[in-house]
Amino acid sequence: MKVAFSLGIKVLCAVAIAATSAELGAEEFYKGKAITFVVGTAAGGGFDTYTRVIARHIVKKIPGNPSTIVNNMTGAGTLIAANYLYRSAKPDGLTIGLFSGSMIIKHILGEKGVEFDGKKFGWLGTPAPERHTCVLTEKSGVRTVGDWLRSKEPMRMGSLGPGNATTAVPEALRATLGLPIKVIEGYKGTSAIRLAAESGELEGACWGWDSIKVTWSKGLETGLVRPLIQATLEGHPDLPSVPVAINVAKTKEARDLLRFTAQAYGPSAIAYSVPPGLPKDRLLLLQNAFMETMKDPEFLAETGKARLVINPIDGPSMTKIVAELYAVDPALLARFKELTEGVPGR
Repeated sequence: MKVAFSLGIKVLCAVAIAATSAELGAEEFYKGKAITFVVGTAAGGGFDTYTRVIARHIVKKIPGNPSTIVNNMTGAGTLIAANYLYRSAKPDGLTIGLFSGSMIIKHILGEKGVEFDGKKFGWLGTPAPERHTCVLTEKSGVRTVGDWLRSKEPMRMGSLGPGNATTAVPEALRATLGLPIKVIEGYKGTSAIRLAAESGELEGACWGWDSIKVTWSKGLETGLVRPLIQATLEGHPDLPSVPVAINVAKTKEARDLLRFTAQAYGPSAIAYSVPPGLPKDRLLLLQNAFMETMKDPEFLAETGKARLVINPIDGPSMTKIVAELYAVDPALLARFKELTEGVPGR
């Protein structure tokens, strides 16, 4: 018994020493250095805002208290930033990237210009998954999903372009539920879509509810615009009476397609990652620092003031989600590709 007890103490001591050594090693590495956040969008947008707040607070959770730099590397819908993170950034723990999750779908679909493999990034996590919701204006005359199904004219839904969630989500709803929809692509941002809808150029659009409720709050309050259907895996707490598409779908094929669409554009939409090849101990350190930041009272106070939603998913879970996207059934993937590329009804 004494031998077993002594052995147990030795094991615990060895684990404690190893943990302390790792922390001291990390402190020595990060002290006096800067972590660069590479963001694939311009300054002032949602990706940039999330990143600058995270950058200010994550350093408190990393031994050595490094400084941070935010580098906005725009272009090709964040593809330039994604390619840079994969091909050029050193896997040393000093570069963290944020690009649109739709870039992963581009790779899965085999599109040109993608120079990375999403499975090989080290995933730190996301502050909040996107929960895509379709909204229509009062001018559309549509009040319910039933009204929409009975409409003789398709609802013109604004989109940023092919491959984007603003195209994929409405096209998936058109194909699976039979909703009359015509996607109008080419808008430069959701603010342009809002203006077009308010002017009568569009009837609505589909994008993240947490963004819609902030940026289109006046329209929601006055009844100018209303949420009609959620393209999510589960309903948003704000929208208990708004139907979830996957629950409305009548066939397994339709449900599978909606489930893939929700997974493809939801959890990975705002996910932070590091270059492939980062040593496991340093990846674990950054994953833990990210999640500790998500719980930090000062961080939550600042994100609350900025009206940024925090509902985090950790790094290991993100790794699993991305792997599941790559493992999708080829027939389902082909159907999804058909929807998001040159489909009729646009």
